[in-house]
This record gives sequence, structure tokens and C-alpha cells, in this order.
Amino acid sequence: MITPDGSLMTLVHAMIAPSAALPFPQIDPVAIEIGPLAIRWYGLAYMTGLLLGWLYVRSLLASPALWAGAAPLDYDDADNLLFWITIGVVVGGRIGFFLFYEPQLLIANPLELFKIWQGGMAFHGGLLGVAIAIYLFAVSRGVSPLTIGDLVAAATPIGLFFGRLANFINAEVVGRVSDVPWAVRFPMPDGTSEPRHPSQLYEAALEGAMLFAVLAYMIFARGALRWPGYVTGIFLIGYGVARTFVELFRDFDPSWYSHFGPFMTSGMVYSVPMIIAGYLILRSARYRGESMMLDRQ
Repeated sequence: MITPDGSLMTLVHAMIAPSAALPFPQIDPVAIEIGPLAIRWYGLAYMTGLLLGWLYVRSLLASPALWAGAAPLDYDDADNLLFWITIGVVVGGRIGFFLFYEPQLLIANPLELFKIWQGGMAFHGGLLGVAIAIYLFAVSRGVSPLTIGDLVAAATPIGLFFGRLANFINAEVVGRVSDVPWAVRFPMPDGTSEPRHPSQLYEAALEGAMLFAVLAYMIFARGALRWPGYVTGIFLIGYGVARTFVELFRDFDPSWYSHFGPFMTSGMVYSVPMIIAGYLILRSARYRGESMMLDRQ
């Protein structure tokens, strides 16, 4: 049987599309509950990302061959760095979410700022918070902020991976309506459940797993940590490009004021400065690294 427009593929698509969408897995947002204490998957994901990132930083510091000389920090400094970064992520990410995306909610009820368990963390805000934390920490230790930035950048994709998985569990920052076979029927606040791109998983794969692999290759195979700022530059460019791409599949919210329509979303707007900054830092790091090599000759 052929459809009126003469396309067999149209008929096949019409037959499979209604059942192609995957149901959203109903996962209890509370992972562990002991009496009045409730640990949610959202918080657990961030804790896991920070812990694994800290262990990864320690492993980098324990490998002298990765550095042009001695490692810039010892284990005690790495422990203190974890504390500074945690503060930067939480404070910057939370404030950034409201300033960049939902300022009206903060104005209506400032106490919403402290309800972290409900979700709502902006990466670009967290990045600014971490940048400030890195600078203050580096100055207090007499180390180059770019070197500390390289360490943090190398480990950040781990946290991004788990953070995006938490977004998926919370059914937040969902994708656009789609009929791809792997579309998921997320429960929406308005009661609808149209098939949508699982954009959180796209981000976990690109901003998390793939970006981590690229940075690890540059560190272990190309000696990128020997050139302060090199890893930071690659991270900023890589995240900015990945985020811009995935924004094409994320649901567009016209209430967010910093956009230019559905094809230039707020996430894209905030990623452009990252890409530019990453390019400038990377170019500067390469110039300094090449100058050092010439001096040694």
C-alpha cells in the first residue's frame, strides 16, 4: 500500500511514530531517605561530580611527567581547592540561574535562591563563580591562575556529565518536541507529555564524556599542562561549541530575555563570549609555550 503522496516511507513513519516515543522513567527525586534526612539525586550528582573531579585532580598532580617541572600544588592544596571550587559552583551557578534566566522569580521571592534541591543551576553562572574562586585561590597560593584553571578545566566535564544526568532525572531543561525514535515523553508542568529530545543526555555525552576525552588526550598525549592556559582554552571552546549545538535541540523559552529567537537562544548568547575567551587564552598559551621551547634551544 502506498500513501496518497506516493511515499512508502511516509506510511512507515506514520505507522511507527505514535509508539516511537519512550516513556519517561519515573525516578524518585529522593535517592536516600533516612528519617527527616533526604538526599536527592540532584545533590548527589553534584557531590559525585565534585568528588571524582577532586580525585582526578589529585592524580594529575601525582604525575610529574605531565608538568614542566614540579606539580604546582600538593595534596593539601588540592583538598583546599575542592572547597573553593564547591563554593564557586554552588553560589555562582545558583545566582547565575536567576540573573541569566529567571530574574523575575528572584524579585518575586528572594528565598527561591536557597532552594537548591529544586534544581536550577546555570553553568555560565557557575563558570564565573569558579573563575573568581580560582583567581582568589591562586593568588593566596602564589600560583598562576591559568595553571589552576587548567586543573579545574580538566576535571569539570566529570561534574557536567553527572549534572546533566541529574537534569534528566528531574525532567528539567528538556528538549524540543520531536518524533525521533528515541524521543522521551517528559511530564511537563502544564500536564502535557509530548515526545521531546532528551537533550540532557546529549549534553552529558558532548559536554561531559566527549569533552573529558578530548582534554585527557591533550593532557596525556600532547603534554598540554606544560603550557599554562592551554587546557583552559580548549575547555572553553569545546564547551561553548557543544552547548551551542545542543541548544538547537533544547526547548526554547521565550520568557528568557537574552535571546534572539529560537535559533539564537540564551545558552548560545552566553556561549559566544566563552568561545572568544577560549580562543584568546589558547592562542596566548601557544605563544608562551613556543617561546619557552625556543628559549630552551
